[in-house]
Amino acid sequence: MYLFLAFLMVPIIEIALFIQVGGAIGLWPTLAIVVLTAVLGTWLVKTQGRLALGQLRSSFEQLNDPTEPLAHGAMILVAGALLLTPGFFTDAVGFALLIPQVRMSVYRYLRSKVTVAKFQMGPGTMHGRSYPGDGGRDPRGDVIDGEYEEVNTERPRSGPSGWVDGPR
Repeated sequence: MYLFLAFLMVPIIEIALFIQVGGAIGLWPTLAIVVLTAVLGTWLVKTQGRLALGQLRSSFEQLNDPTEPLAHGAMILVAGALLLTPGFFTDAVGFALLIPQVRMSVYRYLRSKVTVAKFQMGPGTMHGRSYPGDGGRDPRGDVIDGEYEEVNTERPRSGPSGWVDGPR
């Protein structure tokens, strides 16, 4: 229901804002503001995205929980989509999501609403499973299960044909 209301209300808010701003400053300044915010937003998303990607890499290198950098990256991606969407309301929300303190507040709110049962990373895990004993190593060692079938690579010999090079 919330998603339906958002899809209904956002265009109505945008149209109302376009009418108000366009009536106050005129058509061309209004369009210039829309284009300027899209260009500025693209540049900000690019720089903020690089920072978020660096934080994500560092969390993987240090074997830390990557949830927060991933959430920040997702919010920056949403901000970019909002900033490329023409409109004043979506631009305001997009620019707000580019502020790290706002993203942190949204992250804390969402984290309080979501319960993670278990997260484990680093030594002692393999393919999402933890193996007891032997320091968390896979007790099977380096065994790879598989099936095979021997294939005869020799071609059957038969008379010359148009498809095989042979005496002519």
